[in-house]
Amino acid sequence: MARVPGLARTVQAAACALALLALATGCTGGSSSDGAASTTAVRRTTSTTSSARPPGPTAPTTPTQGLGEGFAPEQDGRRSLRGFSEVVVTVIDSSGKSCTLCLMAATTEAQRERGLMEVTDPELGGYDGMLFEFPDDQDGAFWMRNTPMPLSIAYFDRVGEVVSITDMAPCADKASCPSYPAGATFRYALEVPKGQLGDALVAKGSRMTIIARKCPLASPAG
Repeated sequence: MARVPGLARTVQAAACALALLALATGCTGGSSSDGAASTTAVRRTTSTTSSARPPGPTAPTTPTQGLGEGFAPEQDGRRSLRGFSEVVVTVIDSSGKSCTLCLMAATTEAQRERGLMEVTDPELGGYDGMLFEFPDDQDGAFWMRNTPMPLSIAYFDRVGEVVSITDMAPCADKASCPSYPAGATFRYALEVPKGQLGDALVAKGSRMTIIARKCPLASPAG
């Protein structure tokens, strides 16, 4: 499997604003992932109300490339999957260290069902992962159907606290792919290439907060 850079450098909470402006990818500077081409549709969940925080603009689709089918042209140094918006979050761990992440956002039912399905870019177009947002509490599970690369997933409750974390194995396009339940109700799910949740300071005791709906300009490569 291809490996991608770590999510960014670990910073103290006081340095969080600087990290957001620079938006160097990642938080600890480590490199531990197998780039994930996964969509992990959610099984046995329902969404009936609208989100209190409207998503930002979505990357354009084309007549031949619909939702999640390839990456849109580069904007601000990143290439989002077609039909997806973006979101900026901070993660604060139990020691008070803080990390800022630029993520693709799956805010609609169609986006959540598609997710990272069939994606093969190990750098995820320059994003740190994908955040699945639900308008109400969920008790279902994610799976890896038609997802060729391994992922790690973190489930968060309605206030952004970690519910559970697990790794998910690739699976072909078949109905018998296993599910990965959260073990409790959740409101958000974060997918990153396998092994990169630690780089993002995501662990039991961490808390995630959405801070913006548009990522800042990406730092130039190199």
